[in-house]
Amino acid sequence: MGQGEEVKVRSHPETHIQERGEIFFFYRPKVNKEEAHSPNEVQRLYIVLRPESGDRSVEVTQAPDSGKGHIEASGSSDQNAGDDNKSDGTDENKSTRGGHGVQEVNIEKEPLFRLIVMGKKSLPDPHRKSTPYWGFVELVTTKIDDVKAALGGEEYDTSTRGHRQIYPARALGEGVYRILKHKSGRKTHTHLIYRLEFPSEGKENEPQEALNIEREASFLIQIKNPDQHGRGSSSGFRGIQSKRKATFPAHLEGQFGNNRYSAADPPDFLNYEGCEFLLISASDDIEEELGLELKTDSSCSDLVKTFGESVATTPLFKGTWG
Repeated sequence: MGQGEEVKVRSHPETHIQERGEIFFFYRPKVNKEEAHSPNEVQRLYIVLRPESGDRSVEVTQAPDSGKGHIEASGSSDQNAGDDNKSDGTDENKSTRGGHGVQEVNIEKEPLFRLIVMGKKSLPDPHRKSTPYWGFVELVTTKIDDVKAALGGEEYDTSTRGHRQIYPARALGEGVYRILKHKSGRKTHTHLIYRLEFPSEGKENEPQEALNIEREASFLIQIKNPDQHGRGSSSGFRGIQSKRKATFPAHLEGQFGNNRYSAADPPDFLNYEGCEFLLISASDDIEEELGLELKTDSSCSDLVKTFGESVATTPLFKGTWG
């Protein structure tokens, strides 16, 4: 499939593509449930972004030996969330604040993966365009095995609930995405837009519809200032523990000033574990809103090629729960 292509169908509004790539959606059933058959049985909704080109071929990310040390060193966030009934990733037992140190990754020559957790276990409701949905970057890596491990299953024992089992995440959607700047009057903001390739059109889409994963969508994306605390404020978002928040390099941190949020400009903000953001539904018709048409190639599934045939794909190809 690759990153697809975008076609400008009219000159207005003014937009500028900052990043192109592939987008994959996964969901995980709740602890001790082998399958999910409704949103109430979903423990996590994940988004995996794989940037492949953009304004710059080389992106700056946190160093691989920095940050939270990832799931193998600190324990699964799903394990903690499953026992504490938390859906926002605010686990107390996580390791140190992410994002220390940097490395450069040429996204046109080597893979880069961002594993994202959505706090409400769904994408924003397209019919509630003023309601922000919170999420955070759980993992940034150039190794697909790290992502596979984070999405895999595990078993563990607790002193209060006995033996517990977390089943692997299910593939839910596959498509192409863009991060772009959109100029509206005197204001410029950033969008995350995507279009699905799988499930194919005409298939059932029960889990996709239940989790607000439309065939295409546009969201305003705003990056949260890690030094501005949200507890007790009008934002209504609890956020993750301070020790898990991203540590941005000076050139990114300086963009916040005294503001609580910044546009995702550049998209490098998302290359730091612990980066928190808000998605706000803008449209489910990209061409109407932004004058762009996203095109995909449905000849094969890059998700299966990337993650292997071991990943459960019933929701991806049949559009049914599994």
